[in-house]
Amino acid sequence: MARQPVTVRKVDAERRAAFIDLWIASRIEAGQTRAAAQRAAFDGRLAAALDSGGITAYLAFSNDEPVGYAVTSDTSAPVLVDAPALTIEQLYVIQVARKHGVARALLTLIASRAERCGAEIIATNVPSQVRDANRFFARLGFTPQVVRRATPTAALLRRLAGPEARPAVERAVLRRRVARLRSGRAHPVG
Repeated sequence: MARQPVTVRKVDAERRAAFIDLWIASRIEAGQTRAAAQRAAFDGRLAAALDSGGITAYLAFSNDEPVGYAVTSDTSAPVLVDAPALTIEQLYVIQVARKHGVARALLTLIASRAERCGAEIIATNVPSQVRDANRFFARLGFTPQVVRRATPTAALLRRLAGPEARPAVERAVLRRRVARLRSGRAHPVG
């Protein structure tokens, strides 16, 4: 794809279908099945988010074709953060349009909006395993602020219940792991 001028427009009723198509494509690229991505797109939560006052979505176009999108949320009235902020919830560019200024055009519009709204900070969450995205944001001056950790709810509940509530198999596996670690320390390699 040759570098073409990129225009960015806010997602409105006329652009919603194009946004949803790209949103589905991003979910598929992330490893979700097409059927699951379509179910997620049309279960009502995406439409509710787009209709809420705190979420804004933008579409990027090249040659009048949608090639990327950004979704932002506004925390300009901070409760738990130090300064008014605009958060980039999602940023996606189709594979063939990457490295052609699409993300830069989206971010330029987002930065201008943040400035107009009085947001002092622009933040985003980038999965640690997505190296290209991390490098991209780092080159633009985004720095790590927090480490976000996640665990399945069931696993947390098991751990909070303590060792006496763990199933016998899980306790046996844990004992074997501890024994292996201890034996490794007792006999250093080398």
